[in-house]
Amino acid sequence: MAYNIPKTPFTLMTAVYRKIFPVVNTELAFWQKRAGEIPNEELRQQALASIDSKRFHCLGGAVYALLAGFGWHEAIRFIVAYQTISDYLDNLCDRSTSLDPNDFRLLHEAMADALSTDNPIRNYYELRPEQSDGEYLADLVRTCQKTMRRLEVHDAIRQHLLKLEQLYADLQVHKHVKEEERIPRLVNWYGENKHGSSLFWYEFSAAAGSTLGIFCLVSYALGGKMTASLAEQVTAAYFPFMQGLHILLDYYIDQQEDKIEGDLNFCSYFESQQLMKERFRYFIDQADSHIQALPDRRFHEMVHHGLVGLYLGDPKVKKLDGGGEMTSCLLQISGYQARFFHWNTKLYHWKQKTRS
Repeated sequence: MAYNIPKTPFTLMTAVYRKIFPVVNTELAFWQKRAGEIPNEELRQQALASIDSKRFHCLGGAVYALLAGFGWHEAIRFIVAYQTISDYLDNLCDRSTSLDPNDFRLLHEAMADALSTDNPIRNYYELRPEQSDGEYLADLVRTCQKTMRRLEVHDAIRQHLLKLEQLYADLQVHKHVKEEERIPRLVNWYGENKHGSSLFWYEFSAAAGSTLGIFCLVSYALGGKMTASLAEQVTAAYFPFMQGLHILLDYYIDQQEDKIEGDLNFCSYFESQQLMKERFRYFIDQADSHIQALPDRRFHEMVHHGLVGLYLGDPKVKKLDGGGEMTSCLLQISGYQARFFHWNTKLYHWKQKTRS
């Protein structure tokens, strides 16, 4: 029996709501219970907060499980566990009792170990005061490693997974150190990695901050479609433009919150609203171009345009200077699929508001 990957926004939304979201919520409920059992109060609070405030990262990322064919359930298990590690560590660094880059580096070794088949579990908390998490982080890593051991083509994607993970870890280290050190470190890091890139340093940093490429690679591998050449194509298609668009949109809607909290926001480095609009358009055009060579092209286009509709449908956009103009411009560029997801997102938020 063939497994059909959604090709239209309607069939995608149907699969997401009927199949993907219920399993994601079950997985998150399991990890939320585990987080509540963490002995150390600070670690417990950060683990619970990361699931409570960032669960939409898992819900959104899990759409890639639809590329895994009949392995979709295993793909969700991996995506939820890996994204939970990412969100938990982001909280530990962002609201940290530490500003030590070595501490941040060691914490993020968990994300590299999670992509291996047999790396030993380490004491990822060794360089910080808080220690006892009741094996919470270790079990998240072990869950991901179980998926890695099921991949017959792990060797074909391993270097690509680790490349994307290394970029992510580097970003997390550089952006969470002492405030006066952050920009110089990020600029120097970009200089070491740009290799002829036409991006600004803050656009490159944004592209490094997404896990979408990893989810795409693992899902294809679970679905039995992965080859060495496809691994190359997926990585080139997702980094930097698909991932960059994803995180720039995320930062765009969080501008006011980050200003209040004093958090670094990459959208604040655009010299003008006009430049930001032009660069968003550039990322959309480039993402469109780069995914044309991928199998299931229509699926990747839906995800890409769906990101635009999803983020710009957030009520926070209304409070931003020029938010309405930016929304109209980017929806027009992205077409009917973006408008479909935008309408659905606005409807979802309206329903949530009326229920509360």
